[in-house]
Amino acid sequence: MAAIETEADFAAWMGVVQARVEAALQRSLPGTQHSPARLHEAMRYATLEGGKRVRPLLTFAAGELAGAEASRLDVVASAVEMIHAYSLVHDDMPCMDNDVLRRGKPTVHVEFDEATALLVGDALQTLAFQLIAERRLADDAALHMEMVRLLAIACGSRGMAGGQAIDLEATGKQLSQAELEHMHVRKTGALISAAVKLGAMCAGPCAPALEQYAHRVGLAFQVVDDVLDAEASTATLGKTAGKDSRQGKPTYVSVMGSVRAKAFAEELRQGAHEALAGFGACALRLRQLADFIVLRKF
Repeated sequence: MAAIETEADFAAWMGVVQARVEAALQRSLPGTQHSPARLHEAMRYATLEGGKRVRPLLTFAAGELAGAEASRLDVVASAVEMIHAYSLVHDDMPCMDNDVLRRGKPTVHVEFDEATALLVGDALQTLAFQLIAERRLADDAALHMEMVRLLAIACGSRGMAGGQAIDLEATGKQLSQAELEHMHVRKTGALISAAVKLGAMCAGPCAPALEQYAHRVGLAFQVVDDVLDAEASTATLGKTAGKDSRQGKPTYVSVMGSVRAKAFAEELRQGAHEALAGFGACALRLRQLADFIVLRKF
């Protein structure tokens, strides 16, 4: 009975955080009453009413563990989610993955046009940095600047953008597991890791154990994503299933096989739990999120 109650409690907590982040994004994104209306409409289309909000959930869980103010977490979670939304818009474009479905609806370049989609990504990225620059997120100015730096690295050539470049270069090639990890630590893991660390930094410096947790869940997310891309349906995923295989992209499934990939994801989940051992019951939400990331079906 206790396990069921804990599960229900976790679902309720997720719902509260997701609703809170949605409201924060609604407030932060420009409305269509402001010019250019079409660009603002597309920015809202790309960002609102969609996705699991895994990165904001991690931000809040880490921030709550560290004792951060919820108003600061609103800002960081919104900024991270805007970066994530921008990356999806650009990844879906014809010059990248050329996908037509995202979060169960047409991708931005399909619903609007390619030029608008490009500008949506540009505008969401700069708005994210505007948010974290203009709000007080840490008591120490140097720590606040470190937060800006951390997010910039997670987004740039040493992080998400660099990982995407490696991904494009790897299409049609065979990669080793180490090479695949090198790519995905950047492409997917960097922003997920930043979401955890930035949440904690709203209350002070990030503990090394949280950095270890962040690395493991970031990598686990991509491993599971590869498994779902190979095994789940388009209707379940809300995006085109099986596209990585059709495009000749190396994945954890193609490199390791489905069984070993699932086992690797489980190893990472256990490692994430181990990293949190010193925090005791205070890290419950982070443990539950590690479970959610690895055991999810969509």
